[in-house]
Amino acid sequence: MTDTPRATVPGLEVSALHAGYPGRPVVEEVDLTVPAGQVVAIVGPNGCGKSTLLRTVARLHRPDAGTVRIGGEDVWELSRRRAAHRVALLPQSPRAPEAVTVAGLVRYGRHPQQGLLRQWSREDEDAVRDALAATGTTELAAERLDRLSGGQRQRCWLAMVLAQHTPVILLDEPTSALDLGHAVEVLELVREVAAAGRTVVMVQHDLVAAARYADLLVAMKDGRVVAQGQPHETVDEALVKELYGLDADVLRAPGDAAPVVVPRSGRLAELP
Repeated sequence: MTDTPRATVPGLEVSALHAGYPGRPVVEEVDLTVPAGQVVAIVGPNGCGKSTLLRTVARLHRPDAGTVRIGGEDVWELSRRRAAHRVALLPQSPRAPEAVTVAGLVRYGRHPQQGLLRQWSREDEDAVRDALAATGTTELAAERLDRLSGGQRQRCWLAMVLAQHTPVILLDEPTSALDLGHAVEVLELVREVAAAGRTVVMVQHDLVAAARYADLLVAMKDGRVVAQGQPHETVDEALVKELYGLDADVLRAPGDAAPVVVPRSGRLAELP
């Protein structure tokens, strides 16, 4: 994957963000600063506001208050097309046109670059080619998306997002339907994307995976951020209890000392 000089790639700033629905606040007073080239994992129980936060950053859900800035620009003050040049979202359950090929899917990522005065170009072809190569899907380009395995499909969706060439990429549960091997494959790819200079923010239910692959962990509960920081400093027994009501031990993985959450079992505790 071609590296992008980080000094030229804007990061993400979320300030005093509030968002919700009529009579029901969902996200309250969220502040978040993410430098370019980092992976952020947002964790927390179901219904805590993770996906709403992601949609608000992606300019799909208008905030009630606060700002979302990329490179100093408030995305909600930009046109939809200009905002699509700054941030891309891969939702949890994306849907593709029937019988679309992998190459056809990835080309959709270039639509924000098109217009009356700018048609398909060599730059677009290069972006598609590079995205396929970065995700290891070049050999799948002519295949139909619906005939691929879950892991292959997810890499193809990531290729589409990469082709959009935005400095900020948002991923909502990118590994939710994948087995362990394919999940690790996708998360390793996410690290490569960040290493190339982009900012990646992902919602992740798997706390252990989030702690291992993220530079910054953001824990949410009831619409608010209750903890954020480097995973090895943030994930502990008290946080697991606060988020999930679960008694657990937090151990350290061999090698990188990443936090590993081991739920306590009353039955096991009774064994000699």
